[in-house]
Amino acid sequence: MTPWTPAEKTILSRLSTPAKIQDFVNSLEYRVQGNNQKSFSPRQVFKHRQAQCFEGAVFAAAALRFHGFKPLILDLESVANDWDHVLAVFKIDNCWGAISKTNHGVLRYREPVYCTLRELVMSYFHEYFLQGTRAKTLRAYSRPVDLARFDKLDWETTNESIFFIALHLSAVPHTPILSRGQIRKLRPADPIEAKMTSFTEWPE
Repeated sequence: MTPWTPAEKTILSRLSTPAKIQDFVNSLEYRVQGNNQKSFSPRQVFKHRQAQCFEGAVFAAAALRFHGFKPLILDLESVANDWDHVLAVFKIDNCWGAISKTNHGVLRYREPVYCTLRELVMSYFHEYFLQGTRAKTLRAYSRPVDLARFDKLDWETTNESIFFIALHLSAVPHTPILSRGQIRKLRPADPIEAKMTSFTEWPE
């Protein structure tokens, strides 16, 4: 793999805990990715100081790896008319936590206090809804993908698009979290919840 530059190593060395990585990811401008734009690698995130949710999760996984964690990402799968969300996940004292890049006040960092991945995923359930209809849309989650499998493709430091990771993540098995009966009985989020999630951190 192409090594990190001294400047990149200096920044990564300061991101010594998941909480510090999350703070750095929060500081990145939220990037609205067009159809013809490439997906930034962690090196490109460093260069442009921008990321969307997938790029932020991959960057966080690289930073976690720098400090001895496995570089794991996980896909939260929604219904067809909503967006999936990608997390970098980690374990401390046998409990799961997550780092997340989002432009809204929800779907953010999770402390490592969840005994299982399902517990972690379900902590996002009530935050995951469409702004217009307020319908709750989270339906499944993937198994964690260890990004070390892409080392030969220089996923951390390439200047090319890393969209191949997104394609792989969407293709791995996903575990449903709801039965059909539960889906039929779902109550919309409250109007005040929708109002709270309308605020954005970065201009879109």
